[in-house]
Amino acid sequence: MNMRVTNAATYRKYTTSVNDLHARLNKNMNKISSGKEYESAAESPLSYYQSKKIDSQYQETLSRLVLIKDVSGRLEQQEDGVYDIQQLLKGAKNDMVLKGLTGTTSPTAMATLRDDLVQKAQMMVNDLNSQYQDFYVYGGNDVTTPPFSLSSDASELTYTHIFPGETAPTEFVMELKRDDATGSYGYELTKGSVDKLIQAMSEQGYMDLGYGDIRDRDTLMDTYTGGMNVLTGMNSDAVRSTYTPPVADTAAATADIMERLKNGPLGLVSQSVMAMNKYLDPGDPLYDNRAVLQDDLERLVEDMTVGEHTVSTFYSDLGTKYHTLETTQTKLEVLRDSLKTQYANVAGADPYQSIMEMFDSQYAYKAALQLGSNLMSSSLFDFVR
Repeated sequence: MNMRVTNAATYRKYTTSVNDLHARLNKNMNKISSGKEYESAAESPLSYYQSKKIDSQYQETLSRLVLIKDVSGRLEQQEDGVYDIQQLLKGAKNDMVLKGLTGTTSPTAMATLRDDLVQKAQMMVNDLNSQYQDFYVYGGNDVTTPPFSLSSDASELTYTHIFPGETAPTEFVMELKRDDATGSYGYELTKGSVDKLIQAMSEQGYMDLGYGDIRDRDTLMDTYTGGMNVLTGMNSDAVRSTYTPPVADTAAATADIMERLKNGPLGLVSQSVMAMNKYLDPGDPLYDNRAVLQDDLERLVEDMTVGEHTVSTFYSDLGTKYHTLETTQTKLEVLRDSLKTQYANVAGADPYQSIMEMFDSQYAYKAALQLGSNLMSSSLFDFVR
C-alpha cells in the first residue's frame, strides 16, 4: 500500500514537471515565430503597453501606404487623361492652321479635316471616361457610371451622374448651336437642372493620407477631379465660391457654365466641326461660304491657344498632387521602418537567445520524457511483484 501511495505522488509531481517543461518549450517556440519578447502585460507591463502603442501606429501607417498607392493610381490616370486632352486640343489647332486656314479648300480636304476633328472630340470623351480598376476617375462621387457620351457630329454632349443617396442616374444634355445671324456659338442645357449640375461639379473627396489635420478638411487633399470641371476649366473650389446652391439666378448661372464649356477643349473642337459641317452641307445657308469659315477658324485658333493654357493649369495641379503623394509615401515608408526598429527595441525578442532557450527547453523536455519512461517501467514491475 505504501508503494502505491509513493508511486502516485511521484507520478503527479512528474506530470506537473513535464507539463511545465512543455509549456516553456511552446513559449520559446512562439517567441521565435512571433518575434515578441512578451506574450502578456503581466510579464512586463511597461514594455507591453509601449509595444501595443507602437504596433497601433505601425498598422495605421501601413493602411495609409495602401491607400496612397490606390489614390496615386487614380491621380496618375487623371493626370494622363488631362495631358492627352491638352495634346488633342493642340493637335486640332495645328491641323486647322495647316489645313483649314492655309491649306486647300476642296470639299474632300475639308471633309477629311472635319472627320479628324470629330475623332479628336470623341477621343477627349474617351479620356474623360477613363477607369482605374473599376472606378471612373472623372466621375467625382459617382465611380460606377460612364460620365460622358458625345453625338456623332460632336454637337450634343450628355453627362450622366448618380448623386449620393440616389439610385437612378441623372442626365444632363448640352447642345451646341450656332446663331447664323450673329455668328456666335453657344451651348444650351436642354436636359437637367443647373442646381444639380453645380452640385455634381462641387463634389470633393478630401482624404487623410498622412499629412494635414483630419479636423481641418482644407489641409487634406481633394482626390476628385470631375469631368465637367475639366471641360469648363473650374475646379470644385472655384465652383463652390462662384455658385452657392440654391442658385438665385439660374439663368445667369446656366449661361456662365455653358459659356465656359464652349471655351473649353471639347467645346472648341466641337465648334470647329460645326463650322465645317455648315461649310460642307449644301442645304445650309453657310454652304461654301469661305469667308465665314475663315473667320470662324481664325477665332477658334486663338481661343484654342487660351484653352490650352486652361487645361495645362489642371494638368499642373494634378502633377502637384501626385508629387505630394510621392513625398508623403516616402515619409510614411521612413516612419514604417522607424516603428519597426522602435518595436524591436521595446518588445522584440533576441533571435539568437530565443533559439538557444528553445533548444534548452527541448533538451530538458526530451530528457523528462525519457525519465518518465524509466519510472513507468520500474514502478509497474515493483507493483506487480
